[in-house]
Amino acid sequence: MATPAVHVPRLTSLSPGAGCACKLPLAKLEAVFASMGTIEPASGDLLVGALEGDDAAVLRLDGDRALVLTTDFFTPIVDDPRDWGRIAAANAMSDVYAMGGRPLFAVNLAGWPGEGLPLEMLGAVLRGGAEVAAQAGCLVAGGHTIDDPVPKYGMAVVGMADPERLMTIDRAAPGDRLILTKPLGTGVIATAVKRAAVPGDVLRAAVDSMTLLNAGASEAALEAGVLAATDVTGFGLLGHLHRMMAASGVAAEIDAGRVPLLPGAAELAAEGFVSGGTRANLARMSDDVTVEGAVPPELIVLLHDAQTSGGLLLAAAPAAAGPLLDDLTGRGLPAAVIGQVVRGTPGRIAVRAGGPAG
Repeated sequence: MATPAVHVPRLTSLSPGAGCACKLPLAKLEAVFASMGTIEPASGDLLVGALEGDDAAVLRLDGDRALVLTTDFFTPIVDDPRDWGRIAAANAMSDVYAMGGRPLFAVNLAGWPGEGLPLEMLGAVLRGGAEVAAQAGCLVAGGHTIDDPVPKYGMAVVGMADPERLMTIDRAAPGDRLILTKPLGTGVIATAVKRAAVPGDVLRAAVDSMTLLNAGASEAALEAGVLAATDVTGFGLLGHLHRMMAASGVAAEIDAGRVPLLPGAAELAAEGFVSGGTRANLARMSDDVTVEGAVPPELIVLLHDAQTSGGLLLAAAPAAAGPLLDDLTGRGLPAAVIGQVVRGTPGRIAVRAGGPAG
């Protein structure tokens, strides 16, 4: 008698609202913090804590060393389990790089259905994560797995940084040039993946971007003396830029045409492959963003697109911006100057049609 075929569902079909890293919308996150009551600011050896709203927590050990701690995990955004593991690991380590640190070691965090998905598939996810961690020189030391009807994977990561050279979100200054180190569009592409509508070359370009570590971008930024940085993830480019500008007490201008995009992203956005996270970003930022000139609607969507394992957003002094951009592109990164920091209402962003990236 023939053995019945075992049907294994697509990973993304098990991910409600697949299309981004499912970060809690900014408005809801703010409501959560408001419900917690008074949150004490960082003090003493705790250099960065919850109140600062930065990418990771930072604890000073001594004059030369500080620990950087972060965690991130999410439901599947691609169907290949190894690729999902690689993306999740790169994404989890990105916050360490955004603070100017280097990952030291990590533990896995996983939720996996006890029935319905083979454990071999979880093994492939973990192997993918371990591969990227090895590229970063980051040891993976175990972790924790729970039975969960919706698969989830990520890491808690500990890094090391120089406390005198931290990059934070609150030190952007008027005149700084804004540099983005990776193209946008992972959200619309992942949303289209869930509906089986993505050409193979488009998906591969997105996976290559999401699995690319931000190590080189972080190193270049530190060498250029950058003080203000963040990584672009679930709140989208404009959401993360807004948080940086609000924390720094300044505003920003963006040249939309200079923002790098992944191949196929604009076309998929125009076809309506927009995640719930991106729609929440559009609604949340409507009072803080003004659009000047003929910016295509799909480009507006992509500026709010909820990213997974996006690039670094750097605020560089004018004299440092040119050499920094040369360094980034010399490392093979598709970086671009996309705007500048200006005086104005803290957190406000003017999006202008601008010129083409290049």
